Amino acid sequence: MKLYELLENNAGTSLGNIEISAITDDTRKVAEGCLFVCVKGGSFDGHSAAAEMLEKGAAAVVVEHDLGLGDKQIITANSRKLYGQLCSAWFGHPERKLRMIGVTGTNGKTTITSVIKHILMANGHKTGLVGTIQNEIGDEIIHTENTTPMTFEFVGLLDRMVKAGCEFVVMEVSSFGLCQYRIGSSWFETAVFTNLTQDHLDYHKTMEEYYQAKKMLFDICDCAIVNTDDDYGRRLFGEISCKKLGFSVKEKADFYADSISIKSTGSKFTLCTNSGNYAVSSRIPGMFNVSNLTAAVAVCLRCGIAAEDILSAIAAYNGVKGRCEIIPTNRDFTVICDYAHTPDAIENILRSVKEYTENRLICLFGCGGNRDAAKRPKMAAAAAEYADKLIITSDNPRNEDPGQIISEILTGLENSDVPYDVVTDRREAIYHALKIAEKGDIIVLAGKGHEDYQVLAGMQRVHFDEREVVADGLKLL
Repeated sequence: MKLYELLENNAGTSLGNIEISAITDDTRKVAEGCLFVCVKGGSFDGHSAAAEMLEKGAAAVVVEHDLGLGDKQIITANSRKLYGQLCSAWFGHPERKLRMIGVTGTNGKTTITSVIKHILMANGHKTGLVGTIQNEIGDEIIHTENTTPMTFEFVGLLDRMVKAGCEFVVMEVSSFGLCQYRIGSSWFETAVFTNLTQDHLDYHKTMEEYYQAKKMLFDICDCAIVNTDDDYGRRLFGEISCKKLGFSVKEKADFYADSISIKSTGSKFTLCTNSGNYAVSSRIPGMFNVSNLTAAVAVCLRCGIAAEDILSAIAAYNGVKGRCEIIPTNRDFTVICDYAHTPDAIENILRSVKEYTENRLICLFGCGGNRDAAKRPKMAAAAAEYADKLIITSDNPRNEDPGQIISEILTGLENSDVPYDVVTDRREAIYHALKIAEKGDIIVLAGKGHEDYQVLAGMQRVHFDEREVVADGLKLL
């Protein structure tokens, strides 16, 4: 591709309209004639390798300041942002050929995006999905490592969706993806804000910084659909300038849920809108899922799907793996697997499950290592608010001492009289939960959800699927 075509006037150069063979920000992928983009990361600054990359054969380098490399350097104010624009240009702007729907927030992204995709597909619209659990092109499943893929991979994925005939793409848009400009030149037809609670402060440092990262999505969309039950959602609603619609399960809004009924088998409610009221029946339980469904319906109505077709698709939807997922036991107690790994998420799942628990609510959880430590006692306090019994264990300890993580969790229980057991090994903790379960109990396994692995010391990833662990544990009873 010619350099001028690639730059699209987003940066200037005196190098001439040379042919570029590839673009990358990875020193390991530099080849003859490529354009290397110098990005400053947490542990490595690409600028330090710029001269070496030219010696290796790069045609030019993108930099944020003068490195004394003459015509071979293209200077820009933000190399991450320009790299996103370059990737979009490289693939011929696939984002312009798709109707893009983005969902951001701390909780609810996976469920909302999955429900939207299900509704669109059920109504004949081939749809791509970019998410935490996996990426999808129609019915094709593609493994993912990140909620928002890295820049070149993300735009390449959009290109694959276009070539596969997708009309829509619905995606979880992470704070990392936004502030690191991983989404290229994407523009969203509709963007959803779910909520904002403490998470990722190991990266963002403050809640304000976290909020501002999420807010970036609403500078690149036609219409915002915002959860006005959330404090940050109400703030966002007042600050953004695009077209905006609110949704709520607590009060009147552009889209709000009324006459809510929740059981272990699902939920029913009346969705009230400016254009009419609709009876919604779903197989996925939980008040938080009523909120998620309200957002999904709002998006699909805006996409032009008829209300009756939306409601029919929701009624047939079985839910998302690892999101309030019931693991079969064939016993007189229930086991639920959920990804809840923030104080707000664990509060949401337990408060919801508590409403239909016949006996005790037992919550098993831990906290990840090398992540925001400040939320550990808050997780415990939130769990103790609703659970009748806690089992404190490991999650993904990574390179931290699991015992130290647990001791920090326990500080959140200092003013609580909720009984708890500490079982550091998560497999043994699940076995313990199954052994103490009584008739009518519900066990919530929080934190892992869809994940089928644990990350242990030395960043070793080992297979760990809680569905399999529960099945093995039941054999021991």
